[in-house]
Amino acid sequence: MALSWKERVFMALLGTATASGLTVLVLILVEATNILLPADTKFGIVLDAGSSHTSLYVYQWPADKEKDTGLVSQALACQVKGPGISSYTTDPAQAGESLKGCLGEALALIPGDLRQATPTFLGATAGMRLLSQKNSSQAGAILAAVSRVLGQSSLDFWGAEVLAGRDEGACAWVTINYVLGRLVKYSSGEWIQPAEGMLVGALDMGGASAQISFVPSGPILDESTQATFRLYGTDYSVYTHSYLCFGQDQMLNRLLAGSPVLLVRHPCYLSGYQTTLPLASLYESPCVHAAARLNLTQNLTVEGTGNPGACVAAIRELFSFSGCEGPGDCAFNGVYQPPVQGQFYVSSSRYPSVWPEGLGKGFWPCEAHQAGEQAEVLGPSQPLPWAQVEASYPGQEQWLQDYCASGLYILVLLQALGFSEETWANIEFQKQAGGTDIGWTLGYMLNLTGMIPAEAPAQWRAQSHGVWVAGVVFVVLTLAAILGAAAVQLLWVQD
Repeated sequence: MALSWKERVFMALLGTATASGLTVLVLILVEATNILLPADTKFGIVLDAGSSHTSLYVYQWPADKEKDTGLVSQALACQVKGPGISSYTTDPAQAGESLKGCLGEALALIPGDLRQATPTFLGATAGMRLLSQKNSSQAGAILAAVSRVLGQSSLDFWGAEVLAGRDEGACAWVTINYVLGRLVKYSSGEWIQPAEGMLVGALDMGGASAQISFVPSGPILDESTQATFRLYGTDYSVYTHSYLCFGQDQMLNRLLAGSPVLLVRHPCYLSGYQTTLPLASLYESPCVHAAARLNLTQNLTVEGTGNPGACVAAIRELFSFSGCEGPGDCAFNGVYQPPVQGQFYVSSSRYPSVWPEGLGKGFWPCEAHQAGEQAEVLGPSQPLPWAQVEASYPGQEQWLQDYCASGLYILVLLQALGFSEETWANIEFQKQAGGTDIGWTLGYMLNLTGMIPAEAPAQWRAQSHGVWVAGVVFVVLTLAAILGAAAVQLLWVQD
């Protein structure tokens, strides 16, 4: 029996829907491929409690990591208001309270469901090292206060402790080499490790201590100066040493201390400069030893004479250049150090605006500079009077008075560490690299990521763009055929 037109159209539409639906199914099953969705993000917080101030840093990295080490980036840098936590000896609770502003900014950045899995650590550096030597109970009370505040947050608090100088220097070395792409870099679609010869050294100038870290050309003969890391599948052996009392704040105190008189005419300050300060502020640190006959309730008056040669001589008296106590070479104070080699990055949070613009013979940085301008390097017989410098650079008083002493101190310290006129070109003065602050905190977080389990990225099935477009077309065709068949069946009246 012959089919009617209605039955023919209905069967054709039904066949089209069936064929189109089978095509969609084949496209889904045959052409689908597995893809990796972006990994979840991990967060971590490190607080750098330095001698003069505290900084809070939030870091983030993909949860899947690269050869067991996170690809860490800086998400937030917050400067805590007030002095360093070692200053709160008379009111330790305020050391903890001072952190709440930056802590609130960090919590606002980190999603609520990730806070309990966010490791948080406070490392106190040379200021607290000195306080621990002077009064361990006061140092303990301050650490307890900051621990209470951080422990009461919704974060995964890992502790607050006084960081060893060696760890501070070694982590700073990790930081600078990471941000410069010397530990790992992205090339041709994958992460690779550059050649070891690309590594740079780090010299960190703090307020109370100075740290030098680098990979020497030969073996490290003193194990107490050696730090080892395994980062991105590669092992590193780094020489590192921290010189307590050789930070810039302590150096300035030591320069002024020791005189039995209450009026000091000092060559490291410009002619015409004068200030009065309490003697007790100079001698409160274990770095400075007070003479028995000094009355620390009195004030000291300092007048500048602006004599660069005498200033360098005074600074050199802070160093001991006697021989090494152990095997091999040494820098100063009898400390073992292999010869410096390669490029070095020098950083400081204490004097961000007064880096020397030149190094070498006749270096006399007695004229400050404004942003974007070169500092004038004056000859030994040309130091400007204080009144002229002060008037020329308003708003820089916080650093300006110590500019000459600090600049010449950096020069003498570099010479004491083994640098010379032939190696000045290998030294870079930077506070940031690649938009990231140079210091120990990022290196600490990189090393910490090796202790946090990695998470494999989630898998999903997906098609190429062309297959996806074809699938959509056939899905639409299938639906149209089904709707058409239904319409024929319900609305087409049979003759």
